[in-house]
Amino acid sequence: MNIGIIGSGGREHAICKKIFESKSTKKIICFPGNAGTLEFATNINVDILNFKKLLNLIKSNKIDLVIVGPEEPLVKGLVDFLKKNKIKVFGPNRYASQLEGSKAFMKKICERYSIPTAKFKICTNKHQVIKFLKNGKLPIVVKADGLAAGKGVTICRKKDQVIKVSTQIFNGKFKSSKKLILEEFLEGEEASYFLVVDNNTYKFFGTAQDHKRVREKDKGPNTGGMGAYSPAPVINKSIEKKIISRIVRPTLKALKKTNNPFNGFLYVGLMIKNGDPFLIEYNIRMGDPECQVILPRLRTDLVKIIENSILNKLSKTKIKWTKNKSMTVVLCSKGYPGNYKKNKLIKNINKINVSKNEYIYHAGTKAENGKIYSSGGRVLNITAFGKKFLTIRNKIEKLIKRINWKHGFYRKDIGWKVINNENN
Repeated sequence: MNIGIIGSGGREHAICKKIFESKSTKKIICFPGNAGTLEFATNINVDILNFKKLLNLIKSNKIDLVIVGPEEPLVKGLVDFLKKNKIKVFGPNRYASQLEGSKAFMKKICERYSIPTAKFKICTNKHQVIKFLKNGKLPIVVKADGLAAGKGVTICRKKDQVIKVSTQIFNGKFKSSKKLILEEFLEGEEASYFLVVDNNTYKFFGTAQDHKRVREKDKGPNTGGMGAYSPAPVINKSIEKKIISRIVRPTLKALKKTNNPFNGFLYVGLMIKNGDPFLIEYNIRMGDPECQVILPRLRTDLVKIIENSILNKLSKTKIKWTKNKSMTVVLCSKGYPGNYKKNKLIKNINKINVSKNEYIYHAGTKAENGKIYSSGGRVLNITAFGKKFLTIRNKIEKLIKRINWKHGFYRKDIGWKVINNENN
């Protein structure tokens, strides 16, 4: 079959590679894709938020199945639009996508169904923030309500910082929303739990831990993700049972009650505290860069999984995984997540031959005249898998040195906690 993939990041490159491995795949078209997806697919440059133009391209290229990678088109209703036009598509509808598109929506579900999460206050003006601060304990987490590309969360340790960040959000720093959530600061260990979901059931789809902060030792501002590893050792069988019973089932039940059952990938962002999981956030798609460490570990045909999800046949699907561990390190443009320069030549990338257990996923790249240039803040995801995380990270470091991109930087301590535990 002909398969269309919506998106242009490292996540979409990883999906593209896995789809290419399927016997069901005849042709792949990426909208718009990147320099990396060209190895497996045809790229068509299009604004993925221009739904009508996208539909025409899907029809003219005789695409049988569409997979939506990023959150923004999902939140804006792309799945609803394509289904209305008789296109087979994988991903949640607009209503269910509010789990990620509106933190206020997610928190209200938590409140109604007693889902464990941080104590919170939804604010629409500065007066509400000041009132909360009178009794609120520091630090306080300030979250923009809408989509913010992973950058809408700030941990504030002083009251004047809370006021400053809140004012920026109310003034439209993140265009998607002028509403915010003030949240108690939860201490513990963060982890991500993934599911693939159909209208009737769900299947486990991996665990991972991401490093959001830009600098080593988890310092500096939040980013879209500086690296990740899978599986996440902090999520044991006992904690997994709690995640399902206390968080996942009540949420899916809540959506089903509204006649908007969830269908697609569900990312459960967690804080694990004293053996108990607390919901931090939902994402309504595969994470990025978590996707880049989960999919290399998948042994079951991804196209088959996605088709069975669309057809509500997941209960009959057995998903198998390799026992190997996986890690990715993100090579970023200097200046990210602030101001950074684009269109910088990555001259050695085409010369590198990777081994069977190594991948270079393109995230923010473009191809011009046979050369590859940077086109974003997160540029490449250097990925490897094996038996020990330290060995894997050493492999990745060697690959990055071979790329030798002077306009980039990366964190050298990805997986530091799990590596320390591995060696003790």
